[in-house]
Amino acid sequence: MIRRLILILLLALAPSPAFAWWEYGHETVATIAYLNVSPRTRAEIDHLLRQARLLDTPTCPARTIEQAAVWPDCIKTLGDRFSYASPWHYQNVNICHPFDQASACRDGNCVSAQIERNLRLLADRSLPVRERLFALAFVVHLMGDLHQPLHAGDRGDLGGNRVAASYGAIAGRTNLHSIWDGYLADRGISNPPGGPRGILSEVGAADREAIRQGNVTDWARESWQVAHDYAYATVYPDPCGPVPETRPVITEAITRQLVPVVRRQIARGGLRLARLLDEAFEPDSPWLRRPTRTGAA
Repeated sequence: MIRRLILILLLALAPSPAFAWWEYGHETVATIAYLNVSPRTRAEIDHLLRQARLLDTPTCPARTIEQAAVWPDCIKTLGDRFSYASPWHYQNVNICHPFDQASACRDGNCVSAQIERNLRLLADRSLPVRERLFALAFVVHLMGDLHQPLHAGDRGDLGGNRVAASYGAIAGRTNLHSIWDGYLADRGISNPPGGPRGILSEVGAADREAIRQGNVTDWARESWQVAHDYAYATVYPDPCGPVPETRPVITEAITRQLVPVVRRQIARGGLRLARLLDEAFEPDSPWLRRPTRTGAA
């Protein structure tokens, strides 16, 4: 808890958030997935993570699936070594126009395309263990990113980073993106019944099966819609209208409205990640023969 509070303070003082869903969100998505994969998949994950030293990132460990979920953000601190991966964490698809993932993913450097690319790498057992470890960490992390609505849709404002906003009495350098990344995520996940198992307890078996359906593009479109309907509609009178002159405030009443939305996104991310990991670790994985669909409108 102390570590998390220190992280929140440091990120609140930063000009823009360093982490998506911060630590708690990514770790929770990862744990939900780990609890829902098959025993075979869990054994495969553990086998790879036991060799995390091969990543050669001692300041960014990946010995558990929760650590692996945070690893792609942690390596941002390593400078040029992993700078190529920075655009992989988001796709800025305008919520005020028809869904157009193709434009946001034109060069493949977007969250949806990299989820699919890394699944193909993870499924390829002919690759060195180190490469598959990279792929595992990125798949786990990026599925969390995809379900943070402001990593899937925006209004040309860098996922809400340019929208100065207050979270109750917390103001200063806070913006809409940082609020969804951290404050709302922490509140939503810890709201009773809290934690991964608490969130799962609210999702019935039939609902879990429905959540797992679809593909990466379907889920990107869904998160894009959540960005429109909740991330922007709760702070703007019209989510696609003029930007208000006054700084929007996410009040306690709005927070209570958004908590179920956040919890739902976390559950979706974890359950869908479990499905993708099961597919990637199948002996004859469909990801070895599946053409990419990212960019489909």
